[in-house]
Amino acid sequence: MTYCVAVRVDQGLVMLSDTRTNAGMDNIARFRKSFTYLVEGERAITLLCSGNLSITQGVKATLSKAIKDAKLDPEIETILNCSTMYRVAQIVGDAMRAMQTRYRESIEMGGSGASASIMIAGQRRGGKPRLYLVYSAGNFIEATEDTPFFQIGEHKYGKPILDRIIARETSLEDATKAVLVSMDSTLRSNLSVGMPLDLAVIPTDAYDFRVRTRIEADNEEFAMISQSWSAALRKGFEDLPNVLD
Repeated sequence: MTYCVAVRVDQGLVMLSDTRTNAGMDNIARFRKSFTYLVEGERAITLLCSGNLSITQGVKATLSKAIKDAKLDPEIETILNCSTMYRVAQIVGDAMRAMQTRYRESIEMGGSGASASIMIAGQRRGGKPRLYLVYSAGNFIEATEDTPFFQIGEHKYGKPILDRIIARETSLEDATKAVLVSMDSTLRSNLSVGMPLDLAVIPTDAYDFRVRTRIEADNEEFAMISQSWSAALRKGFEDLPNVLD
């Protein structure tokens, strides 16, 4: 299992993922689930992956091969040279569909699930920041003002804080704090989600990453957010009115 969250507000995009992959209680490993792409001054993109690892790795390999081949043949379309972020989502969806068509039957015959999801967050020069969620079938939806964030993986524990905080006018700083609290809540409640974490932040019209970092288990800032949030919850609970006389 995994947990990935991506937020789109007026000031930009915030993306966060864990790195734990659980194939049984005795087979827990780390795999990066967040991948960033940059054409400096032109576009910045992040992909966040959840679900069957062989499927999502196959999608990433397909995208990477196209980028490599395009260096020799500029006519090859890739997520780094296509005309819109919508087209980026289509390219990722096509790669997802191809992986599912090729491997789903054999994966499921082996007793495993082949479902996978990929979130795409980014902006290209001339366009607005966009956030898409690609499903296993290759179809996708876009985040809107009414739905300014997406989650994939083990999402239920981290959703309440996002519902209460995230709106289009939320600052980039507050959106970043919200996704970190969302992840902390998930880490506390589900052992299949684990450190380290990968955080990326793309400010609107920067076409670059303001933050692109890995948060290790001993990170002092994340520990402070976790401790402060726990203390605030305890204080809020203690201040609630009594129900029983």
